[in-house]
Amino acid sequence: MRGSNAAGNTDGSVPRGPRFVLRLLLLVVTFAVAGVLVVQAHHGETPWIGIEDAKPAHAPQCAVALFLIALGLWVTSVIPLAATSLLVLALLPVLGVSDSKQAFAWFGNRAVFFILGVFFLAAAMITTGLSKRLTHLLLQRFDRRPMLLVAGVVCSASFLAFWMPAHAVAAMMYPIVQEIADALGLVKGKSNYGRLLFLGLAWGAIVGGMTTFLGGARAPVALELLQEELSSHGEAASITFMGWMIATLPLVVVLTAAVIVLLRLNFKPEVTEIRQATTFLDAQVREMGSMSRQERRLAGLGVVTIAAWIAFGGRAVGGLDLAVIGLIAAVMLFVLRIAEWQIIQPYINWGVILMYGGAIAMASALQHTEAMHWFAGKLLPHNAGDPTMKFWIIAGLAVVTIVLTECVSNTAAVAVVLPVGFAICDNNDIDRVAMTLAVTLSAGMAFSLPMGSPPNAICYFSGYYGVRHVLWVGMQMTLIALIGFLLLVRFYWPLIGIEP
Repeated sequence: MRGSNAAGNTDGSVPRGPRFVLRLLLLVVTFAVAGVLVVQAHHGETPWIGIEDAKPAHAPQCAVALFLIALGLWVTSVIPLAATSLLVLALLPVLGVSDSKQAFAWFGNRAVFFILGVFFLAAAMITTGLSKRLTHLLLQRFDRRPMLLVAGVVCSASFLAFWMPAHAVAAMMYPIVQEIADALGLVKGKSNYGRLLFLGLAWGAIVGGMTTFLGGARAPVALELLQEELSSHGEAASITFMGWMIATLPLVVVLTAAVIVLLRLNFKPEVTEIRQATTFLDAQVREMGSMSRQERRLAGLGVVTIAAWIAFGGRAVGGLDLAVIGLIAAVMLFVLRIAEWQIIQPYINWGVILMYGGAIAMASALQHTEAMHWFAGKLLPHNAGDPTMKFWIIAGLAVVTIVLTECVSNTAAVAVVLPVGFAICDNNDIDRVAMTLAVTLSAGMAFSLPMGSPPNAICYFSGYYGVRHVLWVGMQMTLIALIGFLLLVRFYWPLIGIEP
């Protein structure tokens, strides 16, 4: 995955030399602008970005400078994403945006610990073999015809991403799909059926990951930012686990079907017989035998945990919230002897945890200093109560988020765009829950480039397709997803009480 930006010249990507120049130019520009902002904020008579009652007065402008530094590093990936987040954490007190106590408090937020709990559960599903069992049983229902098997890969990835991170689904299913491809004798770089299988896996996981808080970190991060925003305005209502699922499920169902249809229209499979794949899947199911004690316990724990998330949702009841429930579930893995620390620990991506914490800390700084309110006031007029303007503002931010998330982590895209969205909400009387859903769903619509999302990067390195194979069809899928999203906002959300 670290090499997801280095696609090579043969697949239509930018040559190494020009890419280096572009990255260097972007870094120079962002760092230069950030440096000017910091110097002017600390040594000028009054900061250019002035917020009334800001304490200290230079904090909003320095927060914008830090945002530019992080954006430049995230887009160019000259250092690891996690290292960029650590730099953000260090620069918050250095630049005078906040003191170190507040900076570390922003880092250690509920979303980080919720994501940690989800990662533990996902790791346990992999190490116990429960996820592999579920995958084989799901695929076995679709192993009759070539396109039916592709539909099975897409639907299985989408469904599993309801309940575990999309990147974990892609990583878990990858070797199974690879074995199917090997059994069918598919040739890397030439087989359309191989492209169907691996793009189906990547896009199915991406689409399914939009459905609940569990499909990826961007939803918990967005929820945390929403709760902070509502608290700053003295409001308590947020969005629950079930409320999120109800708001997103129709779009996910439509997009899952769209993935299957679009792939079939763009890649005609050369395979007419999949008997070898059927034989392989049947043999794998027989070899697994009956469920082990650990698998049964994990299945029970998973059901109870998800039920608790649904019951308590985004509300803190009796001290329980999403993060607390997730941590209790993680501890129960060891209490019930489902997993051992030495075995499960390598499956926890600690770098991802660091990246998310830093992204939230930066977004929280933009919120608390109200720097984005200044930009929102300059960029957009006040149009309180105009439904048409509200719709097009949300549509515009969705497009910006989609473009950004093809270049940076989708969680980073949420951390960048959502504070701007909240500032626009204040100026235009837009519902903050609608804005949160809009930005978060849009951040999950990266279908074109390997660096757009982890499932894309994982499946890209199967070798069955290059950037030139996926760029055009990925753009088509993104357009379909955007249109579906706008129809959801315009016609479905008002029916369930979400009015932009």
